[in-house]
Amino acid sequence: MLLMFGSTVVDYACGKMISAEGAMAARRKTGLLVSVIMNLAVLAFFKYAGFGAETFASLSKLFGGGGFEVPEFFRTIVLPVGISFYTFQSMSYSIDLYRGHAVPARNFTDFACYVSMFPQLVAGPIVRYGSVADQLQTRTHTVDGFALGATRFSWGFAKKILLANPMGGIADTCFQAGEGALGTPAAWIGIIAYAFQIYFDFSAYSDMAIGLGRMFGFRFPENFDSPYKSKSITEFWRRWHISLSSFLRDYLYIPLGGNRKGEFRTYINLATVMLLGGLWHGAQWTFIAWGAIHGGMLAFERLMGKDSFYAQMPSFLRVGLTFVIVLITWVFFRAENFQVAWRYLASMFFMGGEASSSVLVNAQVFRPFNLFWLVVCCLVVWLMPRSYAILHRLTLGKAVAGLALLIVSVMIMFTQGVNPFLYFQF
Repeated sequence: MLLMFGSTVVDYACGKMISAEGAMAARRKTGLLVSVIMNLAVLAFFKYAGFGAETFASLSKLFGGGGFEVPEFFRTIVLPVGISFYTFQSMSYSIDLYRGHAVPARNFTDFACYVSMFPQLVAGPIVRYGSVADQLQTRTHTVDGFALGATRFSWGFAKKILLANPMGGIADTCFQAGEGALGTPAAWIGIIAYAFQIYFDFSAYSDMAIGLGRMFGFRFPENFDSPYKSKSITEFWRRWHISLSSFLRDYLYIPLGGNRKGEFRTYINLATVMLLGGLWHGAQWTFIAWGAIHGGMLAFERLMGKDSFYAQMPSFLRVGLTFVIVLITWVFFRAENFQVAWRYLASMFFMGGEASSSVLVNAQVFRPFNLFWLVVCCLVVWLMPRSYAILHRLTLGKAVAGLALLIVSVMIMFTQGVNPFLYFQF
């Protein structure tokens, strides 16, 4: 809390410097630089200092620099909850003021409320100040709006408890399997289960955050748009974690030059943005690999163009191929290290071997309960319309269904030992 408060004070003061009437260009630029450097420094220290120290130690050993021992201090740094989100939010305020895309906060209380707004503080969606500035001062509170928000929250809570958690159990079983203990069918089921887990987990949190905001009269931006129905990786990033992808586009890709400086520079910009997007998710080389693959696919699709054979394929084939590519990248996102990732990919593509313990893994993975919920998740992903489209207009039936789902989910929650939100760690 002290860290978030300090960040809020600094960014509010920088906003004053940037937006002061008659402020010189140097003063405005100083305010912007202080804000950006402070936020990135805080994020770098708490999220990447340990990773940087361990990487330096590994490189030192690799190139014969002796045995550099990582100080214990770096191993004890705790990642503050929500830091990846509120640093981006408060930094975007300074950048938008500098660009003239937002008006300065009326007072410190309004800005502090924006930074610490609890419904979406911990795991997004990333909200920009310009989108809620007016709402901080004037909101419309209605019974219908509150009921709609409560129903959206209930549906999101149900997605987490009823869909994400069972899928997480399957994924954990597969990724924790030992050498040669995971057959090819089980490996594919495991990664599909993880794809459903992370989608239902994160979209559930977004639904709950948006619902809570609506209950208080706030309208937060949508964060997901049926991403697994995408026909390309480019489309996937228009539908997945929309608030982050639009943030990276507006504050990194476009300032780097976007697609305005030639094809080669465009590919470099895409790769850079996705590498940093992977690193944003966590201080681990597997996340960087995940971002690199997505960046490479974005560049490849742009290179192929709209008239390529790939672009002319039937829609269902493009959706299927895109989903398979996303599944392969999720392996790196989920695996603890490259050794686990390569072992899992080998199992997916008939190169994992077959140990006697695979019988036990298969018995866990192919339980009727697991297969039933896997089918349910498939139906929800591909047959159900968007969450916000379903709840765009509230009806008595939707409200009753939401209440029933909430009651059932709370009952089931008390039978589960742990309910982690995956994106809390990012």
